[in-house]
Amino acid sequence: MSENEERVSFSGKLGFILATSAASVGLGNLWRFPYETSHYGGGIFVLIYVILAFTFGISLMILETSFGRKTGKSSIAAFSGFAKKYRIIGYMGAIIPMLIVPYYCVIGGWVTKWFFESSIDHLSVLSDNGGAYWWDFISGATDSGFYGPTTWFIIFALLCIFCIILGVEKGIEKMSKILMPALLIMIIGVTCYEMVAVDGVWDGVVFYLNPDVNALSPDTFLGAVSQIFYSMSISMGILITYGSYTKKDVDLEKSAVYVGAIDTVVAILAGFMIIPVAFAFGFGDSQGMGLMFVALPQVFSQMPGGAFVAPVFYLLVLFAALTSAVSLAEACASVFIDKRKMDRTKAVGVTAIIILILGVLCALGFGNGPTAIENSLTQGAGWLGFFDTITNSIMMPIAAILMCLFIGFVVKTSYLEEEIELSSKFRMKKMFKIMIMYVCPIFLTVIFVVGLLGVAGITLW
Repeated sequence: MSENEERVSFSGKLGFILATSAASVGLGNLWRFPYETSHYGGGIFVLIYVILAFTFGISLMILETSFGRKTGKSSIAAFSGFAKKYRIIGYMGAIIPMLIVPYYCVIGGWVTKWFFESSIDHLSVLSDNGGAYWWDFISGATDSGFYGPTTWFIIFALLCIFCIILGVEKGIEKMSKILMPALLIMIIGVTCYEMVAVDGVWDGVVFYLNPDVNALSPDTFLGAVSQIFYSMSISMGILITYGSYTKKDVDLEKSAVYVGAIDTVVAILAGFMIIPVAFAFGFGDSQGMGLMFVALPQVFSQMPGGAFVAPVFYLLVLFAALTSAVSLAEACASVFIDKRKMDRTKAVGVTAIIILILGVLCALGFGNGPTAIENSLTQGAGWLGFFDTITNSIMMPIAAILMCLFIGFVVKTSYLEEEIELSSKFRMKKMFKIMIMYVCPIFLTVIFVVGLLGVAGITLW
């Protein structure tokens, strides 16, 4: 990007909220939140997640978007005006999405496959044998060649690349205005059907909504923090990049609250749609990250009109996954544009190469993984699980801690408070300062240390 080239921007407040919500609302809500909730104790996990989302989650969103708007740059370039020793924060924010977007596109490929199969009336294939088809597919046991997981990953990845070539407003904002409300309506509709038509669903509802304190553990907090990072796009460089695209008249505080609320509501509704029926069909916590792909085909296969509803649903999930993937890829491309002074086409090309190389590794290595890495780090999911764990449970907390310390004690919170107050009164100023300087770094450090000890097999609870 040349010095005089105009930086792309969102159309205004609504455009920023929709695009940022699109970055947050995706597979993190629909795919990851339900199986994490199922794994970490149901209702108690949901309660912890909601509390953390509206305290340090919102605070970190305000921090990153205001920092991006203040500097007008993406993750690495945003730190270029400060001492070299602080640039590690920017580099971490740039590396994280480069590790996430490839495996995210692999999962997006699974969604694309489910859309294709349901479109050609193959719901029975997806739901047979208790949903065993999901594992057979991703491990390459049933489909190979053109119909294998690598092909579907490439299809989804190419869709993602095409969208970022279109640019921020054209590629993300316009799609979000139509597809996000449609997805929300579909989730509510499917959930309502399940509540009245699926036998045994209410035991799952109790598990999902009842905060059983006996299920509380350090892992519950670690899982909730990890999910907030993933679901709200924190410490991925996305919010800094999107902040740099945001006009000065946008109320950043109010927008962050809106985005956080939308993200949390969609996640809770997605859990309501998936977890109770998973219990009703006897899956419980047995399906891990395949929960969405295994449980919902059971519902659609017995639903009146399910042959029509299923492909529409998976199409909307596909677009939700695509908007989040585009946000991750956009954060990657913006690094090359700002730091390496590439034009947009070259930056997108480099991003595409990274996605394809690492994505193929994840698609082919599922279940076979890096053999030198312990199963607790890969989550039994090979390279995909490895990248998911090191980004969400290790790199993101470190990046967030460093960012809080930098803003809180190096440039001071007043550096961002002035930026936020350009467009509105900063109502959360006192809480923001306390959260960024003390609560967030201390809490994240404790959770991070406990998580590392857990990986090492040392339990404190």
